[in-house]
Amino acid sequence: MTRLLVAMDGLLVATSGPGGWSAGEQLRGAAALCLAADPSRPGVAYCGTERSGLWRSDDAGASWRRCGDGIASEHVSAVAVSPEGVVYAGTEPSALYRSEDGGERWRELAALRALPSAPTWSFPPRPHTSHVRQILPHLVRPGQLTVCIEAGALVRSADGGETWVDRVDGGPRDTHTLRTHVHAPDRLYSAAGDGYGRSHGYAMLTGAASGYNESGDAGGTWEQPDGGLGDLYLWGLAVDPGDPDVMVASASDSPMTAHNPRAARSTVFRRVHGSGWREVRDGLPGPEGSIATVLASNHAEPGVFYAAGNLGLHRSADAGERWSRIDVEWPDSYRGQRVADLLVLAE
Repeated sequence: MTRLLVAMDGLLVATSGPGGWSAGEQLRGAAALCLAADPSRPGVAYCGTERSGLWRSDDAGASWRRCGDGIASEHVSAVAVSPEGVVYAGTEPSALYRSEDGGERWRELAALRALPSAPTWSFPPRPHTSHVRQILPHLVRPGQLTVCIEAGALVRSADGGETWVDRVDGGPRDTHTLRTHVHAPDRLYSAAGDGYGRSHGYAMLTGAASGYNESGDAGGTWEQPDGGLGDLYLWGLAVDPGDPDVMVASASDSPMTAHNPRAARSTVFRRVHGSGWREVRDGLPGPEGSIATVLASNHAEPGVFYAAGNLGLHRSADAGERWSRIDVEWPDSYRGQRVADLLVLAE
């Protein structure tokens, strides 16, 4: 069985079964933003929302309950669980919290807000604030953590968030999706808006000059293997569970065409390490009308990618070359919604 959790205005829960796919909606109206599964507790998942704080499921998304006592903001913009079961949550305004009891109690990791770059963090649509966009625990080293602020920084901690290393020159400052891989745990893959920001003169985004950034040393240094992408604005990103050298990303030519339903135009690119990016369309909706797609994979399905966007759910069984639509009911109301996150749970 495979279950897809799709963060939109509510939370769509799509499940595969002997008779095909079925779907239902949870957390209606909560404006779901981010999702994470607990690798040490099967069936446990978390969902952060824009208006209703953090929620926990103990049955793979079938039901949910509030958690988050100690998180000061109801706007939970990022959530992650480390291999050893520590839960991290990030908020708007930018702050980071840690829980060691499955999300029941939290404490702020206040050193994040004391970083020298913090006064420069600013989210362009709401420039008076910023938020934690991504939290990525290291897959091998307990306590090692990478956090992305939208917009302004990618920062690192080696002790579970007690102390931090600030952003580095040449690194991305507007990461939208950050990934790593169990077979390459020091490799970081960043889909960002930096390339668009640089080409349009946004001074605050003068980190990397590319929308795609990659680090081979857990964020210490970065390169931009962006051949085939140019200055595109990148949003979604996933890596083949069976091969850390194969990845897919969603791209648009601006934030407007990535996120605005009335001007939407986005597409998906594929890359094999050592070669350039190549657009893939076989089985996917055409670019016109497509809000930037969120991409995901699951360790139990090597060579399989999932895509979620306003025009439906899609799956690739050949490492992103060809795609097919997942047959679930897709109301017209979804066509105007932006998908914020996608979590794949497989048994």
